[in-house]
Amino acid sequence: MAEFTYEIKEKYGVLSESAKGWTREVRLVSWNGGKAKIDIRDWAPNDEKMGKGITLTEEEVAILRDILGEINV
Repeated sequence: MAEFTYEIKEKYGVLSESAKGWTREVRLVSWNGGKAKIDIRDWAPNDEKMGKGITLTEEEVAILRDILGEINV
């Protein structure tokens, strides 16, 4: 597996937490020195590991916000 780097710029909030302490969070993350993007993924306690997630540009977040605003839950 190729090595990568990341820098957590900001933590916006926790969506959920598992029984083992992993949290699904919305964060602003810079991957491999690139421009920071909104990131949603699972993180182990103390951020020592992470799960697979999704990374969105600002434009994609705006579109997602609009789509979610149309959903009645």
